[in-house]
Amino acid sequence: MKLGEYQELIYIKKVDFGVYLGETENAEERVLLPAKQVPVEAKRGDKIKVFLYKDSKDRMIATTNEPKLTLGQFGVLTVKEIGKIGAFLDWGLEKDLFLPFKEMTQKVQPEDEVLVTVYTDKSNRLCASMKGLYNLLSTDSPYQKDDMVTGRVYEFSDNFGTFVAVDDKYSARIPSHEDHSYLRIGDIIDAKVVAVKPDGKLDLTLREKAYIQMDADAEKILELIESYAGVLPFSEKASPEVIKRETGLSKNAFKRAVGHLYKQRVIDITDGKIRLVR
Repeated sequence: MKLGEYQELIYIKKVDFGVYLGETENAEERVLLPAKQVPVEAKRGDKIKVFLYKDSKDRMIATTNEPKLTLGQFGVLTVKEIGKIGAFLDWGLEKDLFLPFKEMTQKVQPEDEVLVTVYTDKSNRLCASMKGLYNLLSTDSPYQKDDMVTGRVYEFSDNFGTFVAVDDKYSARIPSHEDHSYLRIGDIIDAKVVAVKPDGKLDLTLREKAYIQMDADAEKILELIESYAGVLPFSEKASPEVIKRETGLSKNAFKRAVGHLYKQRVIDITDGKIRLVR
């Protein structure tokens, strides 16, 4: 039986709290499918498609629910909370997916959307990692020079620049000579393709449309702060729903514009509020 993958297992035995499954009807190695997960029509000898993971007590368990990512896959998951040794991500299952601090390329915050891959740690538990994505992203994008694209920042390098997953799946990079100091891991950016390299990877620039849009967003936020008599009663840590309702911007666009204003020392951020610097 394979941890972190879908597989068809045979219904062997029913108990009060679920049914036991195995690779054959006489298999000694068995895994529990909890009662609430058992298909109504299922009976002994049937094959049931399940996903295997480990529960909070580190026991192998089956589920008919579908996780957002399986072993070896990569994709975007939302940070639910931060623990003592890492973060917990919304995985779509009863148990959240653990992202250890050592597997982060930058510290994350609750509600951040981050690109991760799923791996097994030394204790054979499924975990998330923000590392190693460069080699997993596709290099066969449909984009050409001068196209505008949308991507998610997933890693920074002092030597090579900012690494971006265009459409959350194509490999791209903003060269190191461009200013990326206001960007964070997970930010969504609009950029222009300046080159398609021989290996298919994209080189991007933020120096045109993205900067224009950020300036427009910053002006919009300044006008909003003015309407609140100079003190906006929430900051970039507010929920995406609040930010969207009050500003019309996505959380990432809001954070990007706020960071731009803060860098220019136009605003100050204290006690969860944004204030104009008089």
